[in-house]
Amino acid sequence: MLVTVTRDVFKLAQVFTISRGSRTEAQVLTVTVSDGTHQGRGECVPYARYGETLDSVTAQIEGASVTDRESLAALPAGAARNALDCALWDLEAKRAGRRVWELAGLPAPGPEITAYTLSLDTPEAMQAQAAKHSFRPLLKIKLGTPDDMARLEAVRAGAPKSTIIVDANEGWSAEVYADLAPHLVRLGVALVEQPLPAGDDDALIGMKRPVPVCADESCHDRASLAALKGKYDVVNIKLDKTGGLTEALELRRAAEAEGYRVMVGCMVGSSLAMAPATLVAQGVMVTDLDGPLLLAEDRDTPLTFDSAGVHPPAPELWG
Repeated sequence: MLVTVTRDVFKLAQVFTISRGSRTEAQVLTVTVSDGTHQGRGECVPYARYGETLDSVTAQIEGASVTDRESLAALPAGAARNALDCALWDLEAKRAGRRVWELAGLPAPGPEITAYTLSLDTPEAMQAQAAKHSFRPLLKIKLGTPDDMARLEAVRAGAPKSTIIVDANEGWSAEVYADLAPHLVRLGVALVEQPLPAGDDDALIGMKRPVPVCADESCHDRASLAALKGKYDVVNIKLDKTGGLTEALELRRAAEAEGYRVMVGCMVGSSLAMAPATLVAQGVMVTDLDGPLLLAEDRDTPLTFDSAGVHPPAPELWG
């Protein structure tokens, strides 16, 4: 099996800011796995929050012994395993002349309404962003500072009819979250992602959760679930955290069996990264696969986004 890794850069349509910093481009790794006749592709986004860099993930991929998806078990959950796992699914589909969802025993997927993310900015700028995108049914706003109340009010004023979800990216303290919670209800917020740092989220135990709270940085794969009890109502499944489509599907099954609702999210990447996640997102509480909408450029044969949502990939892209 021949494995190649390339670095690709996609310019963003505008500066993207969260509580941990800003970026103007998406830097991704594209993995191609070939058996000499067929080849499959996968994409990952190394994430500094989890100690990953382009170099470290490239080294993981190049050092892996890859024969099939089962051979990836030695790799930790993360970006390297994700790209390899998704590339191998794509390869299997091409070998079989069938779609990945058929091979995985899943129903044929359809479009899912996706959130569109407004990055962290001044209240005035966020209100302008919200007004520009007020036609979208679901907006996600990046927060995570002690003075977010004005931002919340501004976004709601800019998009009075859109459903709003909030992502604090671990930026609040328990006190800030408790103060904001009644206002989240008043402003019609439907979900709050990771309000507290993953290492401090025991403070959520026993705390009132008038708005469903979603584990993002606190949830990576099935091994994470045991530590979430009593703290969260929803888990955010991202393939770059789970280590690929294989574990993402298993995590969804396990989480739902334990009573959690599911959100399927993404890093900022291209349509190739989102394509496998569209299969996991079928029928979940929240789909957040807007990465390509934030880009100024994308892959050939990109995913289709329209009023019905994000559509499953064409076979020329993946799967």
